[in-house]
Amino acid sequence: MAIEIKTVGVIGAGQMGSGIAHVCSLAGIDVRLNDLSEERIKTGLATINGNMARQVSKGTITESQRQAALARILPALSYEDLGVCDLVVEAATENEEVKRKIFTALCPALPPETMVATNTSSISITRLASSTDRPERFIGIHFMNPVPVMQLVELIRGIATEDPTYESAKEFIGKLNKTATVSEDFPAFIVNRILLPMINEAIYTLYEGVGSVEAIDTAMRLGANHPMGPLQLADFIGLDTCLSIMQVLHEGLADSKYRPCPLLVKYVEAGWLGRKAKRGFYDYRGEKPVPTR
Repeated sequence: MAIEIKTVGVIGAGQMGSGIAHVCSLAGIDVRLNDLSEERIKTGLATINGNMARQVSKGTITESQRQAALARILPALSYEDLGVCDLVVEAATENEEVKRKIFTALCPALPPETMVATNTSSISITRLASSTDRPERFIGIHFMNPVPVMQLVELIRGIATEDPTYESAKEFIGKLNKTATVSEDFPAFIVNRILLPMINEAIYTLYEGVGSVEAIDTAMRLGANHPMGPLQLADFIGLDTCLSIMQVLHEGLADSKYRPCPLLVKYVEAGWLGRKAKRGFYDYRGEKPVPTR
């Protein structure tokens, strides 16, 4: 039978992990937030506090709701601290080896009935589940970025994921007032299977000199009514994440149309990873973002 998820563990206090903790706590779910160090957890909590304060200023939530939600989030300094959770969601970097190491170390600290999920945006759920001791209780729960704003969550079952696990995850997403869509376990699932090749093509358009950064983003904002240009969006996602997803698509589907653009590779090698590095297709170090090409 499906279980009611009352306490959620989140591994990774970065952009995605802090966002997941944010929405869970506002939905009345207790959260245990884990990362590699106490300092990273404190940074994640500060981010959550700031984002909730903005929601209060906009009238989206009340101050009392913010205070109550923050009180529901507690630091988890070790995987053993996650033993009280009904569900643990991994939200670490988009790297299969890193994720598998986390699951291998995590599972011995959890009761057998605890569900485990990954927030991966592209990696095989079946492969990740094989690094756990509970593939039947493992599922992909892919939140969109930024988590507090985006309505959609992709649910992805691995080959061994049992029905009660899926039903529990679906009820959990409903409790967060988000909409679940179900994807089969193929590389990059639905959203990124469509979105990232578009971004990669925009980078090729820049690489081949068809248009400048500003021209490409303006064209897609005004010509296709996109809220954000594809190069601006790439910077927001993180160019390292974009590259990782394109590599998963290229390797997993063995089709040359998914080959990462050499310019994307070059930017990542340079450490120009987008907004988080202050430089990507735009330079964010001044008062206003300025195109770098």
